[in-house]
Amino acid sequence: MTGAVATRPTSMPLGYHKRLMVFSGRANPALAAAIAAELGVELGSVVLKTFSNDEVYCRYTESIRGADVFIVQPMCGNPATGLNSNDALLELLVMIDAAVGASAHRVIAVTPWYGYSRQDKKSAPREPISARLVARMLESAGVDRVLTMDLHAGQLQGFFSRPVDHMTALMMLADHFGGLAEPAELVVVAPDAGRVKLNKQFATRIGAGLAILDKERPRQQVAQIGTVIGDVRDKTAIIVDDIIDTAGTLRAAGEAVVKAGARRVFAAATHPVLSGPAHENLAAAPFERIVVTDTIPLRPGVPANVDVISCAPLLADSIRRIFTDDSVSEVFGGNNHLF
Repeated sequence: MTGAVATRPTSMPLGYHKRLMVFSGRANPALAAAIAAELGVELGSVVLKTFSNDEVYCRYTESIRGADVFIVQPMCGNPATGLNSNDALLELLVMIDAAVGASAHRVIAVTPWYGYSRQDKKSAPREPISARLVARMLESAGVDRVLTMDLHAGQLQGFFSRPVDHMTALMMLADHFGGLAEPAELVVVAPDAGRVKLNKQFATRIGAGLAILDKERPRQQVAQIGTVIGDVRDKTAIIVDDIIDTAGTLRAAGEAVVKAGARRVFAAATHPVLSGPAHENLAAAPFERIVVTDTIPLRPGVPANVDVISCAPLLADSIRRIFTDDSVSEVFGGNNHLF
């Protein structure tokens, strides 16, 4: 036999067009709508309901085959939609499973508030590491990637074998306080030693000094503030933390800073959990303003001195970069690892 042997190509090129679709769970639909608006799309259509026996149901009512599906669902309760935090977690899991079963190309969980994040280690014998369990549940459901914000400890990313994009609201919160006072009159106060790195970044961005509170926890959700390490006398103090839960720690921190001679006191935090007596504690605390983001919807009755700034533009920018395979860390110039 003479002549060249005919060969077939080993691949078939196709004109593939990527699709981005955003869906919202019931934990924070307002944030999801704001993110979709920033991206210039409408939220995708999905049926979500809770049966009379408290089981959660999900069904996508349009084709998501081949799409990059972004599911916006912080693991928090929402009284307006009747969800508690555990419902929100389970709803996220069934939404992920339904998207995988509907042949989505990628499924990305956008969960700016990561539930159980404070249960990230054993503090006593025979305790679970619940934050790790949540990571395993998300991966078992089939998630391809997780987009979150200001984790209680950055090491939580190590619980995942899938990519985790860790955003921070630090710059956004710091910029909100721009022009509050002359830098020499400002001091940023870390509520405990574990938040020093975050607060140092915050202080550097606004040109302020830094102080630290000596805090102890005799038991869960109870904090005792000792001394203020650093100069706060006659200054405008900003206490910066990642979470406000019952606000007992924040109230005690504000009172300690005032006692140490601060002239004005403000507070800033990413996640307004605001559970239990939080509203009462914030109302009684000496803060002029308390600035939080919208990772978690506020319950009715929040004090009037609480201001909310939206993290939707930041999350939308990150989603756009994930979709187009661009660098997510460039949103912060690579400085989003603050813990």
